[in-house]
Amino acid sequence: MSQKIPVVLFAYARPEHLKRTLACLRENNVPLMYVFADGAKTSDVEPRVREVRQILHQVDWCEIHIVEREKNLGLGTSILTGVSEILEKHEMMIVFEDDLICVPGTYHYLCAALEHYKDDPRVMSVTGWTHPRVTPSTVTNQPYFDGRAESWSWGSWARAWKGMEQDAISLVNSCIERDIDVYRYGADLMKMAKIEKERNIWAVRFSYLHIFNSGLCLRPPHSMVDHAGFDEYGTNASGQYKWALSDLGEVPSIPQTWPPALENPECPKLWQRECGTRPTIKRNFPFNLMRWISGKSRPVDKI
Repeated sequence: MSQKIPVVLFAYARPEHLKRTLACLRENNVPLMYVFADGAKTSDVEPRVREVRQILHQVDWCEIHIVEREKNLGLGTSILTGVSEILEKHEMMIVFEDDLICVPGTYHYLCAALEHYKDDPRVMSVTGWTHPRVTPSTVTNQPYFDGRAESWSWGSWARAWKGMEQDAISLVNSCIERDIDVYRYGADLMKMAKIEKERNIWAVRFSYLHIFNSGLCLRPPHSMVDHAGFDEYGTNASGQYKWALSDLGEVPSIPQTWPPALENPECPKLWQRECGTRPTIKRNFPFNLMRWISGKSRPVDKI
């Protein structure tokens, strides 16, 4: 490995989840970590925020840099600003949130992928997460490419992050202007794009940046990462229990020959099956869609 690839960890107010995440990262021998600890949103959360920060300051098994936010930024703003800051210092990085666990070898696998594809502009991200619901039938023991980005453990490069200053709706509009199908990877992305600012979310923006640039995300043949935050304190997984994994297998073998940057053709249909297809709307589709995006109207079913 030519350099230390940092893990960028985002934490808030879940000390027990954080302990599990840190234990996994320690077991993965992560050498360098930047942590962004968000401020308390309300006074009742302050004790858990303090406990989280105490846990972080006890980390002595790697080089660690901790940023303690004075105010609550929320997950979306925290990730957008934190990742942008780190990518000004480093060519590439891997992102974890404080509710993700992983198997030994995950960090090394993602680092190898980042090193291999760092100069391939078609590849915009890598991830340690996938799910049987969206894994193509042709996948066996090799990683595959998907056109939809991932937020449950991912890595990327400074070159691929360019454009993230645009919000999701702006990227949707740019896709429409180029006749790019904004429903190709599921109707849920359009729903999330409309509420991005209201809900302070970020990942839908990264997905549409991939779609606009015809970018690809490398996924493992089976998941190395699981989401441990399906509970009352979950920040980004409420109502998404269908994506829970029963167990995690060992880390896949690092390919001797990495696959070429070509999307598995099953991916769009799998996402549409799980996350919805294009709504049926009246004539003048582009005009009606643009009005819906702007909030002036919503697509309606044909009568």
